[in-house]
Amino acid sequence: MMRIKNSLKTLLAAAALTVAGPVLAAGGAALPYTFKADPANEASVQRGARNFMNYCSGCHSMRLMRYSRIGQDLGISEELMHANLMFTSTKPGDPILSAMSAESGTKFFGAPPPDLTVETRFRGADWVYNYLMTFYVDPSRPLGTNNLLLPGASMPHVLGDLQGVQVKVDAPHGEAAAEGHGAHAGPSFEVVHKGALSADEYKKFVGDTVNFMVYAAEPGRAHRISVGIKAILFLLIFTSLAYLMKREFWKDVH
Repeated sequence: MMRIKNSLKTLLAAAALTVAGPVLAAGGAALPYTFKADPANEASVQRGARNFMNYCSGCHSMRLMRYSRIGQDLGISEELMHANLMFTSTKPGDPILSAMSAESGTKFFGAPPPDLTVETRFRGADWVYNYLMTFYVDPSRPLGTNNLLLPGASMPHVLGDLQGVQVKVDAPHGEAAAEGHGAHAGPSFEVVHKGALSADEYKKFVGDTVNFMVYAAEPGRAHRISVGIKAILFLLIFTSLAYLMKREFWKDVH
């Protein structure tokens, strides 16, 4: 009995860590930005596909996602796919593979850039969103930038031209931080050199990109949810009819 209790405690602790992990930044602080993924927003996911292919696919692959599946799910014609999304292949049935070899990745960054097919399922969409939002100037780093969620990250701030140059501002003890998280929420960020996009435009750009990554991690998600809702409605209606039928059959008995 004691072993069962200990096992249950271990499982509950692991579940708690799994739930809490995606909403914490490095050092256990709350994430500075709130984000709710919306992979059902087809227009946003289409824009995110464009963003990913233009800014991320040079280093990162999505080996479990094929161009043809993107075109089918997002209503993108093969002509548009070839013109705007397919930079490393000419076959729609091919998976999304980076042009960078593992050897080049190790040479430039110390390790091959990871495959991002299921990154949002592994870390959480809010974590990925905050990661792309929290690069800041750090002269001590080889590339001049660091990241709040992944300190010492070897990835350069590839979206720096869009976001601009920002610095980290450590909030004084008890002072509310970014995005209304309240006291002890951690540092905030200040753009000191503007980029090509405004702050709101950049947030939308990152949100679209993460929505695409959420879609890519589980392409059948929207369909699964739709079928699930229909199944639940059917069961509710069927249960109601069955109950009424039961009352009709048993009314003479009672």
